[in-house]
Amino acid sequence: MTSRASAATDPDGIDMGKPTGFLEYLRELPVDRTPQERVRDWDEFHHHMDEKHLRQQAARCMDCGVPFCHTGVQMSGGASGCPVNNLIPEWNDLVYRGLWREALERLHRTNNFPDFTGRVCPAPCEGSCVLGIDGAPVIIKTLEAAIIERGWDEGWVIPNPPKVRTGKRVAVVGSGPAGLAAAAQLNRAGHAVTVLERDDRPGGLLMYGIPNMKLDKRAVVLRRIELLEREGIKFVCNAHVGENVEAQLLRRDFDAVVICTGATVPRDLAVEGRGLNGVHFAMDYLRTSTQALLGGNPDAAPLHARDRDVVVIGGGDTGTDCAGTAIRQGCRSLVQLEILPRPPGERADDNPWPEWPRIYRMDYAQEEAAARFGRDPRDYLVTVKALTGDAQGRVSGLVTVGIEWRQNDRGQLVPVELPGTGRTLPAQLVFLAMGFLGPEAAVLRDLGVECDARSNVRAEHGRFATSVRGVFAAGDCRRGQSLVVWAINEGRGAARECDRFLMGSTDLP
Repeated sequence: MTSRASAATDPDGIDMGKPTGFLEYLRELPVDRTPQERVRDWDEFHHHMDEKHLRQQAARCMDCGVPFCHTGVQMSGGASGCPVNNLIPEWNDLVYRGLWREALERLHRTNNFPDFTGRVCPAPCEGSCVLGIDGAPVIIKTLEAAIIERGWDEGWVIPNPPKVRTGKRVAVVGSGPAGLAAAAQLNRAGHAVTVLERDDRPGGLLMYGIPNMKLDKRAVVLRRIELLEREGIKFVCNAHVGENVEAQLLRRDFDAVVICTGATVPRDLAVEGRGLNGVHFAMDYLRTSTQALLGGNPDAAPLHARDRDVVVIGGGDTGTDCAGTAIRQGCRSLVQLEILPRPPGERADDNPWPEWPRIYRMDYAQEEAAARFGRDPRDYLVTVKALTGDAQGRVSGLVTVGIEWRQNDRGQLVPVELPGTGRTLPAQLVFLAMGFLGPEAAVLRDLGVECDARSNVRAEHGRFATSVRGVFAAGDCRRGQSLVVWAINEGRGAARECDRFLMGSTDLP
């Protein structure tokens, strides 16, 4: 780690860091645009923080002897610390000193796309910040976003194509965060990389799975993809491997293949009325909404919530994004159903630091719903029994019942319906956001790779090699539904092992 004493003189004239910064400065976050303002457009909703306050916030970093913020391990089913092992204390110190370009260099050592993670990552690093044991953690995510945006503004983020090409050709299937990370690293190693994307634009989940108000498509996603193109990566869209692209031809025409297709098979709802018109998977809704926005007319989206009662089934990030989209489209009412209990306001005894704090939060869409409709739209401990429809076969409502979780005779927690809690909710649009079951089978079948019991690609973490020689896998298609930052971690790891396969050794991290 860079010595505090060797980096520079700090703003107070002391030739070291700010050892008392965490005592002198309270945690502050940038002010968001008000819910009433931001729901009128599709722009990102965060304001920027000025440099003085950013440097003060960076000074709150304790420079822990054993920092947990960049550990990136799984604890109790969730991430603890940064999955890409960002050198957080180092770039916090550099920001505090005003050495922004050096901070950007540290950030890019471990993370190819801090412009993405600085916006959409839930920041497990902050949940593991030592300062958060009995206080408020450092605003690591905000500082990360500020560093990369300063880099773009100053012109420090420029194409850096490899000086030497190896003559090896690699196909990356899927252009989500794992695919982009794998492509960036393999290109850095000098290989000729072609990224195949089945949609009409590259970016995968980043383009069509996350709405524009969280991650601007033109100003952020396409900006980075265009940089990758200038570095020599080739993107081919409308290339659906297993349909209009024969998988075996990839093995013939390329020296290696990296599968990064994500986990895109959605969990369905097996209840009466599922086939009614107006019941849609969440990703179909988010994709068509973003396509309409990028086409210049967001009101032309084929799935539109204006003046409709909307029910979102699922309380995670995807459900929240459906809620935020429906509010911007002018829905009449909004309910978000969650089968799990409402989290506590503070860490429970079985959720100690440095685990990710499983506590009650209101995300952006819940804040917006509360401002418009007067309450958090989430209803907890509820399950759907049936969907009702009108004479034209369109959904008109949901029949729900309250549940509680009890242990069965094998010690497993199972939902048990509570008598007298049934009700019917009005709904002309229902979005299913209950998670994903795994990758789509066609490309995996055509490539002949083995899958595990969960239908994910069988490839050991750390090696990322599938059962087929020269074929690697990374991201959600290998590990199951997870975070963008884990996908970047896996894409980098798969690139490293693919490079080792091609060249016999590797210098990739």
